[in-house]
Amino acid sequence: MKFTHFLAAALLFPIMTIQAQKATSPKPFNHRTTATGNKKAEKPRLVVGVVVDQMRWDYLYRYSNRYTTGGFKRLLREGFSCENTLINYTPTITACGHTCVYTGSVPAIHGIIGNTWYSPELGRTVYCAEDTTVNTIGSSSAAGKMSPRNMLVTTIGDELKVSNNFQSKVVGVAIKDRGAILPAGHSANAAFWYDASTGNWVSSTYYMNELPGWAQEFNNQHYPQQYLNKPWTTLYPVSTYTLSTADEKAYEGKFKNATSTSFPHALGDMANSAIAASPFGNTMTLEFAKKAIEAYDMGKGNVTDFLAVSLSSTDYVGHQFGPNSVEIEDTYLRLDQDLATLFNYLDAKVGKGQYLFFITADHGVAHVPGFMAENKLPGGTWDDKAALKDLNTQVAGRFGVEGAVKATDNYQFWLNHDAIARGNKNEEEIKQFIIAQLLRSPAIAKAFAIDRLMTTTLPEPMRTMLSNGFNTKRSGDIQVVLSPGYIDGGNTGTTHGLWYPYDAHIPLVWMGWGIQPGKTNRTVGMTDITPTLAALLHIQMPSGNVGQVIQEITH
Repeated sequence: MKFTHFLAAALLFPIMTIQAQKATSPKPFNHRTTATGNKKAEKPRLVVGVVVDQMRWDYLYRYSNRYTTGGFKRLLREGFSCENTLINYTPTITACGHTCVYTGSVPAIHGIIGNTWYSPELGRTVYCAEDTTVNTIGSSSAAGKMSPRNMLVTTIGDELKVSNNFQSKVVGVAIKDRGAILPAGHSANAAFWYDASTGNWVSSTYYMNELPGWAQEFNNQHYPQQYLNKPWTTLYPVSTYTLSTADEKAYEGKFKNATSTSFPHALGDMANSAIAASPFGNTMTLEFAKKAIEAYDMGKGNVTDFLAVSLSSTDYVGHQFGPNSVEIEDTYLRLDQDLATLFNYLDAKVGKGQYLFFITADHGVAHVPGFMAENKLPGGTWDDKAALKDLNTQVAGRFGVEGAVKATDNYQFWLNHDAIARGNKNEEEIKQFIIAQLLRSPAIAKAFAIDRLMTTTLPEPMRTMLSNGFNTKRSGDIQVVLSPGYIDGGNTGTTHGLWYPYDAHIPLVWMGWGIQPGKTNRTVGMTDITPTLAALLHIQMPSGNVGQVIQEITH
């Protein structure tokens, strides 16, 4: 399925009536008078994008009977929901997702093909945001040796700043460095992320020479210890979590030193690291984001500002416990309350109807294989590192070439071209041998040489998604596609990365400035978010954009 040619009927923008402002309120934006005499702000004061890491689309509704009126329910009541938003590339992995949301591009173009990938040129694995030319600001660790330089295109934040000669303020905030850096873009005023080794929020010399005083003050509050000085317990009696599996499951992951997977989770002794794997990591992130809004006077000038927030804790909890756990249900119930608090804050600080908000996800997640087996559903596990070792053993035995497969990552294998050439062997023959061995596993539905992608028999949307994920200079030599329900992992917890709907179907809800309530079930792509923002803000699309404007919310 291609996501770049969908058409739809349009809806009208609501006409906003500007309220009288107090002396301490933001400066008035330019307005235009409509035929009815009402005034409408031409642009929002602030755009707030929230990417909820690993949020499956169905979480919007699964726990809705327990959501408050001011969180997810407010989003769906006052906002416009694109109910069938799909990721249109593979792999469905964090760094790729955050980059695509804010660039409207795909890994084939923007170059972020995974959280990590093997570089034959460097002879090692590369991290998506690594940058050895910069240093950490805010701690003595290496957590800040990061920048967006590996991203090859501009972001919507970059284009916003260019549109008004860099007057707009753009800031990224997330526990994960990649969740802050890649969305914020190349020209951001700042990006901040969390250093679990110290319990501090940090940045890098790419953005600044010292940590701002307000951020230092935030760190001095020791929020991880505050949030985890008591065990993590459920909001409601655990027996009422009827939409989740039993609290104790052998296929869920345990916290360090824990003897069970059940509530309560006592995390105080390792609060700095454990905060990320608890719902309070999201609470802390949003509190830091509010401080950033105030410190940078976002939403108070004569141009639009942009805040990109990623909520990483949902991913950590989901990986450890799975999407059917009591832990994930409790995490989303608490996130719902956090969102309600955020909306009330933005209403008061920026003005209701004066900010544009959208929420989406970087990817979904598969069910835990143990859960699948327990309920007689198809699925299982596959170990890419074990497969790499086995393939090298088999190739050495058959062809006499040692270390013929150099690396594996992102469901791809990189060949050792030099070793094969030194052995004077036929590389094509070795490729086909490797593919044949891979296909012997029930975990693998498809394996093929990537340079034969367009001639290999593949259904849509698989072919388009794989093509959009293939970067000529960074991707591997052999692609594998796991069978439905299978994950690259062990016997506890789960992961994501495939083209299947459970990994690729994500929420997308818009609310606030210029948004009429409603929804569409028309298929849109993750890459459509950025061109829609560009249309709403009347600015140029980012340099690698391939998406289309979601017309239902721009007319």
